[in-house]
Amino acid sequence: MSNFNDLTRILTDIDSESEMTNFLNGLLTPKEREEFVRRLDIIKMLKKGMPQHTIAEKLGVGVATVTRGSKEIQMGRFKNIA
Repeated sequence: MSNFNDLTRILTDIDSESEMTNFLNGLLTPKEREEFVRRLDIIKMLKKGMPQHTIAEKLGVGVATVTRGSKEIQMGRFKNIA
């Protein structure tokens, strides 16, 4: 999975918000950007204690998608997201 490691290195080498925005706008389609934002919203809502079914209904996603986010939080990911 060296390509994923390359992506990680490139992302961590980006120094500014504007450079990151430019990079992500070039890399992702509008639909992909929306999906990333939606997944981030799921994590934020879960961390605030919102019920999974409420999140799914509010964001128009499946409960399984929200559950996946919950499992990732339990695995210790997303510590830097409030």
